Amino acid sequence: SMFGSKKVDFDVALNLIHGRDGEDGKIASMMEFFSIPFISPRTEASVLSYNKLYTKFLAESLGVKTVAYEYLSKNDERKITMDYPVIIKPVRLGSSIGVSIVKDASELDYALDVAFEFDTDVIVEPFIEGVKEYNQAGCYTKEWELSIVEEPHKEEFLDFEKKYMDFSRDSQVLAADISDELKIKIQDSFKKIYDPLFKGSIIRCDFFVVDNEVLLNEINPIPGSMANYLFKDFEGMVSRLASNLPKERKISVDYQYIHSIQSAKGKA
Repeated sequence: SMFGSKKVDFDVALNLIHGRDGEDGKIASMMEFFSIPFISPRTEASVLSYNKLYTKFLAESLGVKTVAYEYLSKNDERKITMDYPVIIKPVRLGSSIGVSIVKDASELDYALDVAFEFDTDVIVEPFIEGVKEYNQAGCYTKEWELSIVEEPHKEEFLDFEKKYMDFSRDSQVLAADISDELKIKIQDSFKKIYDPLFKGSIIRCDFFVVDNEVLLNEINPIPGSMANYLFKDFEGMVSRLASNLPKERKISVDYQYIHSIQSAKGKA
C-alpha cells in the first residue's frame, strides 16, 4: 500500500483459487518457496491434476483406469477415430470452459475452434449418455478422512454458469444409494490417486462407473467450497489437516567440497 507492506499473521493458508495460478502450481510453488504452511496440492500434484492429459498418465501409472481418450494439438490434422458423440475438452482448463459435446462429424471443427481459443491442446473422450457418476472427496490427516460418496444429478454436463453462478447449495447432501462393494472400489481408487502426491490437500475425484468398472473422470484439486457439503465434520477435518501438513525436507548446505578445492589451490 502507499504506507508500505504490512505483515499478516496466520497459522495456515488455505488455497481457494480456482483455475490458472491457483490450481496449476504457481501458488503452491510460492508457498513452498517461502516456507508458508498451506492446505492445497503441492507443486507436482497441482501440475498433474491441472493438465487432463497428465492426469491420465498419473492414473495409468497408479493402476486406476480412466475414460478412453484421444489427444489433439492445435497443428494436428483434425481427425478422430472414436465414434460419435464425443466430448471435447481443453487440456489445461477447468470449470467446463471451452468444453463441447459433438454429436456428429459436422460439429467437430467448430468445437475444436472453441477449445483452441483457450488451449493449444485438447483431449477427446466418448460422451457416455446416462453414465453413472460418483464424487468422492477426502484427505489424509493421521488417518483417512473420506466424505460420503455423492451421485450428482445434472444435465448433459455442467457448464461454468451452472457450476459457479448458483450459490444455493449450502447443506449436506445424501450419500449415493450404492452397494458396499462399489463404494469400496471408488474409495480404493481415490486413495491410490491421493497418497502420497496429494497429502496436505482436500481434493475431490469424479468417477464414472461403466459395466461395474470404476473409471476416473477427473481430479478436482481445489473443489468448490472444498466440497464441504460432503463431510459431517468439515471444520474439524480442516483443523486436523492443518496440524498434519507434509514438511519440506531441509537440505543442509555443506561447503566441505569447496573448502577442499580451496585447500588444494593453496598447496599448488
